[in-house]
Amino acid sequence: MAEASPIQILRMACNKKTEWEKDEFLDSVYWIRQIIAIVFGVVWGVIKFKGIFGILIYVLLNLGIIFFYYSSYHEVDEEEYGGHGELAKEGLLTSFSLFLVFWIILYTLYMQSVVSVAV
Repeated sequence: MAEASPIQILRMACNKKTEWEKDEFLDSVYWIRQIIAIVFGVVWGVIKFKGIFGILIYVLLNLGIIFFYYSSYHEVDEEEYGGHGELAKEGLLTSFSLFLVFWIILYTLYMQSVVSVAV
């Protein structure tokens, strides 16, 4: 079977009745994490979160959303996909990096515009 594109994976992720192959489900977790990273990075930058508090909240929300996604939304047997640990770490560092990029850029841009208006 040909490998599914990220768009196809996300479409499948939205359907609760999808029959998953292992790699496809792990890909769906990966791409959902990337979307979460972008959304939270933008939000954190705009509302000016700072420091370790923002990082901890992001990590907890990210893990919680993914846990809900596979345990409640798709009701998969996590052991088929390597257990909770495998699902928790799938794409986590990549999404964390993406989150930091969006957060830092938007925070910096917002703060520059505030400083330039004040001067």
